[in-house]
Amino acid sequence: MKGITYLVDDDDLFRESIERNLRAADYDVRSYSDGRKLIADLEDNPQPGVILLDWKMPGINGIEVLQQLRDKNIDLPVIFLTVLGDQIYEESALAGGAVDFIEKSRSFSIVQRRIDLILSGLRSHLDRAPTKSANVFKRGNLTLDDSVRRAFWKEADIGLTLTEYRMLQYMAEHAPKDVSYRALYDLVHGAGFAAGEGAHGYRANVRAFIKRIRQKFRAVDPEFDAISNYAGFGYRWIDGEGER
Repeated sequence: MKGITYLVDDDDLFRESIERNLRAADYDVRSYSDGRKLIADLEDNPQPGVILLDWKMPGINGIEVLQQLRDKNIDLPVIFLTVLGDQIYEESALAGGAVDFIEKSRSFSIVQRRIDLILSGLRSHLDRAPTKSANVFKRGNLTLDDSVRRAFWKEADIGLTLTEYRMLQYMAEHAPKDVSYRALYDLVHGAGFAAGEGAHGYRANVRAFIKRIRQKFRAVDPEFDAISNYAGFGYRWIDGEGER
């Protein structure tokens, strides 16, 4: 099996068609007609994979599903599948933390290519996971415990998702150098992936992640200002000295 794909769509015919294609391509498919069922399953038994999520659904729409997943620190990558092709919807999806936005009219080969890129990025990250029982990085008021992927600021747990943690770790370990939007984006999606319209797509995606990271730090320290933006290029961590 290539990996797990969680498929959520209230259109039975469309969902069954995509599910057949995914299974024929050797994916492990978990299929849902309602976003609430997906959330409940991932709360009970979270497993790495990619979520294919319909935008327009009764009861709870795709953006609301994505928000609830992030609120519960369920950080699986999300691809929206939708008939809504306007740029405003694409920007909303990326700003909400999705990794891609694909119109339903696109061929299955396009969907499969995006899934493969994301899954390969997840496997690459897991292959690099530390084997030590403890691996702590400190820089000023920041402490990163890589054994449990948790970040602490002035000893308070920030509550980052795995994706947010990886971005923060990359910035802190490369400080005081600037890190590019592209480098941060590739941490999440794997090198060579592109969401949205060229540079604008991946920059909007990274900015949304950084905004949430800052909000979480400021929830424990309203004066937090250790993430500096380098306009047009990326971000820099500017607090303290690093040590292992």
